[in-house]
Amino acid sequence: MKISNIAKLKPKKLIVFDLDGTLAPSKSPMDNEMANILGQLLRVKKVAVIGGGKYEIFQMQLLHELKIDKKLLKNLFIFPTTATAFYIYENSWKKVYALALSKKEVVKIKNTFERVFTEIGYRHPKKVYGELIEDRGTQVSFSVYGQDIVAVLGKRGIRMKEEWKKIHTPIKMKIAKMMSQYLPEFEVRAAGFTTIDVTRKGIDKAYGLQQIKKNVRIDIKDMLFIGDAIFPGGNDYPIVKTGIDDIPVRDAEETKAIIRVLLGQK
Repeated sequence: MKISNIAKLKPKKLIVFDLDGTLAPSKSPMDNEMANILGQLLRVKKVAVIGGGKYEIFQMQLLHELKIDKKLLKNLFIFPTTATAFYIYENSWKKVYALALSKKEVVKIKNTFERVFTEIGYRHPKKVYGELIEDRGTQVSFSVYGQDIVAVLGKRGIRMKEEWKKIHTPIKMKIAKMMSQYLPEFEVRAAGFTTIDVTRKGIDKAYGLQQIKKNVRIDIKDMLFIGDAIFPGGNDYPIVKTGIDDIPVRDAEETKAIIRVLLGQK
């Protein structure tokens, strides 16, 4: 759906956003402009954010940047690690659920990544930053340059990830496809610029939408999803099967334009 068609949609009660690449640059805080208009949106709509990062990343990218009356946080619902965890605000952030992987499952996933790397002859970059394969409790995530590249290099790290994506996305998709073949009991999704996430079977962003419907009591037809990876193999793509109205974006600037339309702004 194009931005120009938003006004033709039936008004939505809840807006669902991806985080990385949609509300904020990769593993970076959203900017002041985004924080401001998102705060305005929370005054008139309920909002959910579903992303691949763990809860601490959500705090850094999203929660710490929102300068709003805490009463408005009751309109915000967050789903870290690809909806394997769910938090609501009741005077503080409360965990609704967290679908943790067992130690045995984590070891199996990590070993399978190593198997795939060996089989396709994949070589890691000479310089990496932090863990390459991270246990996020409810999700295991492989990141090409390591989990901390943006924390260490800032915007330069984001540019490196963007450049890698432009050239090497076919390799990432090949790794994800082989992981899916070797781990049919898990969900495997390409995420962000350089990441592959693995969660329990059936747990993806579509599952997160169903949890919103169940816990917030808003039907999916009354939701709108906005994300940068609504394509086959992308970690936003599972939402398509729910029938939710969706708008793909390239970056946070396009997301801002959509929010302005939703707010009735030009």
